[in-house]
Amino acid sequence: MDSRAEMQEPSIDTDKLSYEIFSILESKFLFGYDDQTLWLPKPISPPASESQPDQNAVIKNQRGKICILSIDAGGMRGILSGKALAYLENALKLKSGNPDATIADYFDVSAGAGVGGIFTAMLFATRDNARPIFNADDTWRLLVDQGKRFYTARRGSSSASGGGFLRWFIRGGSSSAGMEKAMREAFRDNDRSLTLKDTLKPVLIPCYDLSSTAPFLFSRADALETESYDFRLWEVCRATSAEPGVFEPVQMRSVNNQTRCLAVDGGLAMSNPTAAAITHVLHNKQEFPFVRGVEDLLVLSIGSGQFLEASHEYEQVKRWKAKEWARPMARISGDGSADLVDQSVAMAFGQSGSNNYVRIQANATSLGRCGPNVDTDPSPSNVKMLVGLAEDMLKQKNVESVLFGGKRIAEQSNFEKLDWFAGELVLEHQRRSCRIAPTVAFKQAAPKAT
Repeated sequence: MDSRAEMQEPSIDTDKLSYEIFSILESKFLFGYDDQTLWLPKPISPPASESQPDQNAVIKNQRGKICILSIDAGGMRGILSGKALAYLENALKLKSGNPDATIADYFDVSAGAGVGGIFTAMLFATRDNARPIFNADDTWRLLVDQGKRFYTARRGSSSASGGGFLRWFIRGGSSSAGMEKAMREAFRDNDRSLTLKDTLKPVLIPCYDLSSTAPFLFSRADALETESYDFRLWEVCRATSAEPGVFEPVQMRSVNNQTRCLAVDGGLAMSNPTAAAITHVLHNKQEFPFVRGVEDLLVLSIGSGQFLEASHEYEQVKRWKAKEWARPMARISGDGSADLVDQSVAMAFGQSGSNNYVRIQANATSLGRCGPNVDTDPSPSNVKMLVGLAEDMLKQKNVESVLFGGKRIAEQSNFEKLDWFAGELVLEHQRRSCRIAPTVAFKQAAPKAT
């Protein structure tokens, strides 16, 4: 007889039995429950109809979903992503009934590059290990209020000052000192600078290390393991936003001076850090022990608008000199990389993508005509234009990737997507109080010495 004939296909009963055995072991040995009535999971009431609930769905619900936030790089275009964050946080307050609800309450991991890295630090940095320092509305207002300190062009700082592209690349065209001062003020606790340990949940913020010619990822999880990977938050923000041609590179040192890197723009390393965040969760079994795959993730990726300068008239663009193409080329490359990550992630989620992965992005064709320095122009006219574009972006429908189907126009607007996603976050948050095992097990910083 063929031995294969004796093999039986897995059944729902088998899955249910495995789940109950796991629940007993978990309750007895992980949580020390001696009362046998607490060993088995609470029975789930059947629906009003006679149909029985899907046991596989019950098991998946017990595992829960890890909620991930990713924010693209983008300079002053961060106003667009900041507006999306503000709308999402307001939707969370309305759906949860909690007027004090914040982004940090509902997301388990956040990754951000460039200005998106600054926003990530703002949303999760804390002084009391309980509440974040900033709310979502503070993100885009930071650029509006502090933009002139960040992007104050210096005469002769461009390639016109001589020395060719390399000098233009390194010298920078904005106020590094202004950026540093603003970041120091934002991430300070009395006389102490906040570090990666002073974040409520895992954060991932990339830069590019010129000394090792490789990407470098600032991580809360690494910082809690060793001070050799703990960095001051204001320096992390300064490093990830050090766009070549705009800000000077940053010589980074960990708090114990054991780790160093020469950092430039995180957008060069990964303009869209969504894939890095997903990889971190799937491989971090210490903090996310029950994640099996992308079906256990709930991901929101926020873009900052595709290449805005592409809306120039062709006759105007073709008159650009070589030096005028440098930053647009970098921007086009970054947008292409971000779009490739979006498509790859959408393919990885496959059929579950519509329920587990949402991308918010402004389409270049609907953004109208923008000036050549839209990313670094803090003038009131440019800020007003970007705020208006942000409102339009939230109303528009995205172009999204389809598994083996190319591209299509989304059925929902970005407003509607954010509203739906807020509902999913609140529902996941409510379900966690009913589960046997914790969905996440975050590392905790050691108590501060008094």
